[in-house]
Amino acid sequence: MSRIIALVDGSTYSESVCDYAAWVARRKGSSVEVLHVLGRREGAQSNLSGNIGLGARSKLMEELAELDIAKAKLAQKRGRAILEDAEARIRAAGVEAVTTRLRHGDLVEEATAAEEGADLIVVGKRGEGADFAKGHLGSNLERVVRASKIPVLVASRAFKPVERFLIAYDGSAAAMRAVDHIARSDVFGGLEAVLLNVGEEETKARRAIEGAEAMLKGAGYTVRSEIATGNPKTVITEQVKALEADLLMMGAYSASRLRSLIIGSTTSEMIRSCHVPILLFR
Repeated sequence: MSRIIALVDGSTYSESVCDYAAWVARRKGSSVEVLHVLGRREGAQSNLSGNIGLGARSKLMEELAELDIAKAKLAQKRGRAILEDAEARIRAAGVEAVTTRLRHGDLVEEATAAEEGADLIVVGKRGEGADFAKGHLGSNLERVVRASKIPVLVASRAFKPVERFLIAYDGSAAAMRAVDHIARSDVFGGLEAVLLNVGEEETKARRAIEGAEAMLKGAGYTVRSEIATGNPKTVITEQVKALEADLLMMGAYSASRLRSLIIGSTTSEMIRSCHVPILLFR
């Protein structure tokens, strides 16, 4: 049985993560593993007493140490509660094979270790720290996507069943992997597909998108394609709205990290601006 990893925390996005993981699991016949990672400061004793300088009373140091231990225990209880709620939500959505795992450490390292043998990671667009910071993405999101060797589904704030999806197709290796994945997948069968290339109407682009369209039609999809000119971030966002697409698929972070730092990333901008979930391929 294939397996899906759902990364949850205490954010409002975690409900949507559970719902999209359940949606994919039902269509694919997969199990779901729910993973919650306690940061090193949350899950372990951080030795606050060590911050006290000379002259501090020993009683105060003992109380701080006890407080530190209590905070770590509370974080673990909260983590288990988050996992229990997530498991109940996914089971209520019709998925029977659900397991949970509470880990300590770095989120990206734990997610990368967990993806061994899995088919998909589902993560929220924003985490607890960014819930109310509109326009800001979770600090770990880009790291998870860049490190993952399997597709990553970035969940939007609220779940909506997918009936139509748009593929931002630029002919890159990652975009071709996305089309190949969709053609072979059981998840998207029966859904309407749209291929969109943003660039000049030229022979090379036309041939590339027609090849992708033929592959999807060969797999039984109802699909149409178009080439549009303009700023990719603007055009794709507008087309998602105009076509009422429920899911955007695209290659992720094809540019170097240095280039992303200097001029920004199309992937990050798409995640910020689109209100639908985005399935990313590396």
